Parts: sequence; C-alpha cells; structure tokens
Amino acid sequence: MDKLCIVTTGGTIDKIYFDDKSDYQIGEPQIGHILEELGVGFRYSVIPIIRKDSLHISAQDRELIRATIAAQDARYVLVTHGTDSMVETAKVLATIADKTIVLTGALNPARFRGSDAEFNIGTAVGAVQSLPPGVYIAMNGRIWDPAKVRKNVEANRFEAL
Repeated sequence: MDKLCIVTTGGTIDKIYFDDKSDYQIGEPQIGHILEELGVGFRYSVIPIIRKDSLHISAQDRELIRATIAAQDARYVLVTHGTDSMVETAKVLATIADKTIVLTGALNPARFRGSDAEFNIGTAVGAVQSLPPGVYIAMNGRIWDPAKVRKNVEANRFEAL
C-alpha cells in the first residue's frame, strides 16, 4: 500500500458527549489520533469532508464524498462514516473504478472506553490492503458486500440480508 487516503464524514465514531446537555455532537475526526497512537507502519492522509450524523447525510453530501474520493490519486481509501446510512453511501461509491474503498465506523464513540472504533478501523485497514478494487464495509469483525448487508438497529450490529 503506497499511501492510505482516509475520508471522514462524521458519525458516532467522532461523537463527543456533553454531560451537562445530555447531548452528542460530532467532534474532530478521531482516526488520525488512533492511527498515530497505534504507530502504524504506513503513510496516510486524512481528508475531513463533513461532520454529520449519517441520518443527516443527503444525496448532495454523498455526491461530494464520491467526487472527493474519485479525485484522489490514492488507490486505497478508508471512509469513516456513521453506521445508520453507511450502506447507502457505499452503494453510491460503487460507481468509482480502480480503487479499493472500505467504509467503517463505530457503534460507540471512539472516545468511549470499550468502543468498537479501534477494532473496526484495524479490520478496515487490513481489508483495504488485501481486497481487490471495489467497495466494502468493515463492521463487527467482518467484511461485507454493501449489496448484501444491513444494520440491525435493534441488535446494534451489521448482518447479512
């Protein structure tokens, strides 16, 4: 892998909890801090595009994400994204040729102890380096085809259709 291009869109992975307001807001992207702390052996760049809960990502936002990724020289792209509409964004990105694109996120904020963020990022980094060009979702320790997966909101996990 020459260099990993990371595109961030917000989502739970980057949420900050404000106790006095009992409110969550999307903070700065956490993936760069996580990779730095882990001392990864590859070069990467982080491109923050939007900071939204994925339920608020619009068709225009998805087009911005698609156009940004398509414009990058990088062959390997990791996208951090909210889990609720990750599948929809992955389907839009499927129109991009000759890149391996892996979307990942977290069911609990990266800042929380016990978050699945680091595990999902690690799974996504391994996947983006080893899979052929295409679009994939890395969640719950598995690599998913976006056309064959859904988020089970009640069980708070991804599962096959």
